[in-house]
Amino acid sequence: MKQVTMSLVVMITMLCLACSEPSANSIAQENTSAKKKSVTTTNLSKPIREDWPAFLGPHQNSTSRETGLLLEWPADGPNIVWKKEIGVSFGAPVVRDGKLIVFHRIADEEVIECVDALDGNKTFWKHSYPTSYRDRYNYNGGPRSSATIHGEHVYAFGAEGVLTCVEFETGKRVWQRQVSKDFDVPQGFFGVGTAPVIDGELILLNVGGPNGAGIVAFNKTSGETAWKTGDDTASYSTPIVATVNGERLAIFYTGDGLYVVDAKSGEKKYSYPFRSRIRESAIAASPVLVDDVVFLSATYQIGAVALRLTPNGLEEVWKELNSLQTHWATAIYHEGNLYGVHGRHEGSTRFRCIDFETAEIVWTAPDDYSRDPANPRQRLGRAGYVMAENHLITMGENGDLALIEMSAEGYKEKARAWYLRGPVYTPPILAQGYVYIRNETELICLDLRATQD
Repeated sequence: MKQVTMSLVVMITMLCLACSEPSANSIAQENTSAKKKSVTTTNLSKPIREDWPAFLGPHQNSTSRETGLLLEWPADGPNIVWKKEIGVSFGAPVVRDGKLIVFHRIADEEVIECVDALDGNKTFWKHSYPTSYRDRYNYNGGPRSSATIHGEHVYAFGAEGVLTCVEFETGKRVWQRQVSKDFDVPQGFFGVGTAPVIDGELILLNVGGPNGAGIVAFNKTSGETAWKTGDDTASYSTPIVATVNGERLAIFYTGDGLYVVDAKSGEKKYSYPFRSRIRESAIAASPVLVDDVVFLSATYQIGAVALRLTPNGLEEVWKELNSLQTHWATAIYHEGNLYGVHGRHEGSTRFRCIDFETAEIVWTAPDDYSRDPANPRQRLGRAGYVMAENHLITMGENGDLALIEMSAEGYKEKARAWYLRGPVYTPPILAQGYVYIRNETELICLDLRATQD
């Protein structure tokens, strides 16, 4: 057990990190204070802006379509708009309509808090409920996942497996389910870490319960159980939902491997065992879907696999142990390649780019890609990231925020600045031109707009 590293916790955060995000189709249906520094931009047209209402963002893949961003940074990085001390947690915030939701723990309560996205010290409402969660490895006892904003409601899945729905405008509780208790789910290594994913009328969760409760769907309006299926254990990965070959599918990377179901009925469509032989291990990165091919990746000697979803079953495109082992940060697809952090331990992780079709390694970042090559603690380590305007906005676990140009030609870090005390296990988010970063107890908003909108 002691071999389980902090990384697992982080995974939780990110995946669950906990939070899962609504599908792009669902979103479509439902949906400064600081002095500005001199900047340059190559995009002079009206910038595109997007919200970030769920874990992994509006497109379920850690990418944003925003433009007009600051791509040439001052030496000390983008301006800080505000800072806020928060309760313990690993979950990333979410943003919609000028409001930011942070899911954290204060004393013995889990708290869903809504603040002004441009002034985090202005609170609109809070909703709290008791928690007694204690981590087996002495990490903090806060939520591991992000909340999800969907329609008129906010959904949050706490570290003890409590699923809560509150009104987005007021914070008033609509319903609550004691999911882990209801389905006799044993406590995981680091508690519950997946985030609520909403598609249509259903909330989809990898609960990890016995007796056919591996995956459970809940009615988003009432919280009642809609269906359950399988006996797969829970992971810290957040599922995605997409239409493939004319079918609406919910794609899970559970604690045991790939598990794909009809998103409405729960009917099992595909499964593929893909986990470590090491019991003290965890899966945190979400599936990556490109057309009809699903990519899965994890550490603990699991490796990576690409699987094609066909009407006649799964086809293994490739399977490689050492091409790209992502610990908790989900890899990002861009122009035929996958970009991600390869490796499990801080000192040995490296940014890497691989060919999506063949698993061939295109490049690996050099050993000395740190702010100070003589100080390995200044490497980005097990980083989280968001892609926008062909760049990765990358949060390193030691508190550095970096700007990395996405290129098949090699690792191209353009800028870096330090903002947070490490460890930082939560990926950044991008909403309306602002980047939000956090460690376990502090949340910071940065202005990444090239010009004021």
